[in-house]
Amino acid sequence: MAIVEFPDPRSASPEGIVAIGGDLHPDSVLAAYRQGIFPWPVDNLPLLWFCPPERAILRFDELHVPRSLARAARHSAFRFSIDEAFGEVIRCCAETARPGQDGTWITPDVIDAYIRLHEIGIAHSVEAWDGGRLVGGLYGVAIDGAFSAESMFYHEPNASKLCILHLIDHLRGRGLGWVDVQTMTPHMERLGAQLLPREEFLSLLMRTRAEGRTLFD
Repeated sequence: MAIVEFPDPRSASPEGIVAIGGDLHPDSVLAAYRQGIFPWPVDNLPLLWFCPPERAILRFDELHVPRSLARAARHSAFRFSIDEAFGEVIRCCAETARPGQDGTWITPDVIDAYIRLHEIGIAHSVEAWDGGRLVGGLYGVAIDGAFSAESMFYHEPNASKLCILHLIDHLRGRGLGWVDVQTMTPHMERLGAQLLPREEFLSLLMRTRAEGRTLFD
């Protein structure tokens, strides 16, 4: 495996492509996230690495919880956990159909790579359980005190949304004030996510990394 050396993400193409090729070696993935870059496999193309012109983030002090979701949180019988079933979570995310998408970017190579990252304490999952059944979850990457959310799934209504709230409570408790959600979705927009220009996002990321928080034990 060859470790990718990335150019300055400010030099990305208009579509946000920073680099093409290489593989998902853990050192390459770590170097990418530290610079605000993430991998995005596309069928029949070499591996693409992105830092889009606008980045979606969710600031916790601007979080808006819709009344229906707040009510669901109050009455939920789900049990929430962190890092109890990472492999199962990422596989469920890969199997989840997405509107407007024929397939998934969470390929077997991506699954293997992020499981390796989980094993070395970089990738983390949040799970929602109904008894012993996994009914929702999300996963993401924590590097140098910043967190980038990758994907989520649900098998019961509101399970993944409540996992987001559980994650926010956890990260807020560790002193973090925002999470990278990469691309805007209708749900994240309803929660109060906003788009930042690339330069502003990268400055925020560098400031957060310099603060050196430990987000997970």
